[in-house]
Order: sequence, then structure tokens, then C-alpha cells
Amino acid sequence: MPSAVLAGDPCFDRMLAARPYRDRFRRALGVRRGQRLVVLNSTWNPEGFFGSGGGQDILPALLPRFAAELPADDYRLAAVLHPNIWYGHGPGQIRAWLDRARRDGLTLIDPVHEWRQALLAADLVLGDFGAVSYYAAALGTPVLLAVDGAGVLDPEAPLAEFVRRAPRLDPRAPLLPQVERGFSAPRPDPALAGFVTSEPGRSAELLRRHFYALMDLPSRPGPRPWSRSRSLRTVREGDVPAARADPGGGDGHRRRTVHRASRRGGRRRAPRRARGDTASGRPRRGGRDPARRAGGRSPAGRPRRMDRRGAAPAPHCSTAVYVTGPHTCLVRSRGRHGTFHLSAEINATADTGTGADADPAAYASAFHVWLAYGGTVPAHGVVLRLHSAGGVHPFRVEATD
Repeated sequence: MPSAVLAGDPCFDRMLAARPYRDRFRRALGVRRGQRLVVLNSTWNPEGFFGSGGGQDILPALLPRFAAELPADDYRLAAVLHPNIWYGHGPGQIRAWLDRARRDGLTLIDPVHEWRQALLAADLVLGDFGAVSYYAAALGTPVLLAVDGAGVLDPEAPLAEFVRRAPRLDPRAPLLPQVERGFSAPRPDPALAGFVTSEPGRSAELLRRHFYALMDLPSRPGPRPWSRSRSLRTVREGDVPAARADPGGGDGHRRRTVHRASRRGGRRRAPRRARGDTASGRPRRGGRDPARRAGGRSPAGRPRRMDRRGAAPAPHCSTAVYVTGPHTCLVRSRGRHGTFHLSAEINATADTGTGADADPAAYASAFHVWLAYGGTVPAHGVVLRLHSAGGVHPFRVEATD
């Protein structure tokens, strides 16, 4: 009696079918035009990236360095940790360990349902000898390995051969030059996909045929295995409620559906640092962003309000931000400044760069710096310019008081 059936790889087939939706996955993860997404991944072995043997703890030690060395307006970071890491230690413990990194901009990806979307959205994968790194390489995504799993892998396995040849990350060297070299390195060998499955795109068909044979029934043609109505979910966790993106059509911002945040009720983190090249001509980089979002969820799950009486910034917060849409936000500045409406210049001309494609919180950060250097908003408003992610993003500021 046969004891096994070769029926392809359903997981890899889903990723192949979802490739056309890469841009939508990137938008749902908050990746703007000109930004690059670096996905960090770790398998569950003690020798893995998140639990490196010998007490090295490579990934936890690298996270604050990533926040300090990679320009926040050019890069976004996401982490895919093996489900056994989450459930071995508990989700609460994982979130506690990574709380500082999340406040610095790291997005934690659901360990079961959403890691495929993150992999498809990635510009670079930084990981270890786990299957996620191999899947990324099979998809043609550049991969850097921080841990090679020496002594763990079967030397005859295709994964072991991939690990031997993959470029390495040196945790002791500056990170930004290595990451940039990773983008320009030769793409992984397309032949790697042949070691993932010899039947790409046919897994559902082969499994269905086998199941009908086991039931002694004639095989019937079924629907497309991964149709648009069953496309992968995309979520973004961190400074916005987790959301589901519908790849079936429509605007990515309008199609998001909140499904967990009202019960979780966590704090919003500060927006990512922005490089503000405003009308004042005084650029600024580095350090944590002084602006904070005021549109988060309260412990009871109710959104905090921002009105003319003020957003009631935290005692040590000089500027509060409430993001009202994909290209707009309200800003309340402590003291004499008042409340302002910020909106991207949608009809920006070609010489101003990418137009309305920056994070509204980045507009608020640049505006905060402009105010700090003595900028004032005239009655008719003012247009400022933000340099971010390789582009120039003009936005209009108008007083609401």
C-alpha cells in the first residue's frame, strides 16, 4: 500500500497566486512609495535568529540598532516569528519583550495567517535557516542570513545548500551598508523554487483528485484553488488597528476593516521619525519623533477626541496628532499655536516628487519641527515640503481655530 502522496505545496501556491496583490499588501502594512520593507524572520529552534544558542540573542540585540541606524522615513521593519515561539512563550510575553521595538516602528506579523503577505510585500528578508527564508528566496526576494544553523540542518537537504550559499549579515558591523548591499546583490537562483515543489500551482488540484480517489468517487472539476474571493488577508499591527485588506478591488484605505483593535485597546506608538525639509529651510533628522498621535484607542476602546478645546496631549507631549485619512491629519500644538488641519497636495506637479504618498504623521512631524524653529501659519494657510523616502511631499497647513 502506498504510504505517501506528492501533492505540491499549498502554502507556496497561495503565495504564487497572491503575487499580483503585492502593492496592496504593502499599503496595508503602511509601506509608502519609495520606502523599503525589511522582514525579519526567525524559526523556533534555540539556534534560530530570535533564540540564538550560546546566549547571543542576536535579533533582540539588533532591534534597537535597526531603529537607530536605518532612516525611519526610508525603511519599515516587520517581524515574522515562528508560531512555536509565540505559543511556547505566550503572545503576551512576546509583545512585552518586543514592546520597545514596536514603539520604534517594528510591525509584528500574525504567526499563522499573515506571514505570507509580509513575505510578498518584502524588499529584503533578513533571517535564519528556517523555511520562511527559503520561501523568500524561492520567490526571488533578496535574503541575508544572520544565523546559519550549523550543526542543525541535514547537510544533504536543499535548505542546507541554500544556507551555505546565501549572503550573510555581520551583526557586529554597521547595518545600513549591509542592508543596502542586500538590495543590490544578485537575486536568488530561480531553481530554488523547484526544490520547494515540483508541481507549482497544482497542489489543490492534486489533493482534490486524491481525496476523491480515497472516497472511490470520480474526480470533479472544482473552483480555482485560490480565487480572489479567498485571497490572503493582510493586517497591520502596531500604531493602527489590525485591518483586513480586500484584494478583490477598490481603494486599499477604504476597504480596510477593523476586526480586533476595539477589544485589544492598546496604546498608539509615536509616529516614525521624519526628515523635515520645510519652507523654513531647516532639515532635521535623528532622535525619536516629538509628535504623537492623539487618535489612538482609550483603554475602553473609545477613540480620543480632538476639538477646539484641545486634544489634551500627554503631560510631556508638545504636539498631538489625529490621523483622519490616508492623506490628512489634525495637529494640536500645546501653548499658543492651536489646532491645524494638514492635507497632502494631491495635485502636486511632477517637479515636486511623489505628491500625496507620505504618512500623514510624517507631515505632522515636519510641521512640529517647523513650528519649533519659529514658523507661523498665516490666515490663508501655508504649503510646506517634506523630504521622505526619496521624494518631496508638499502638504498644506490651515488653522482650524
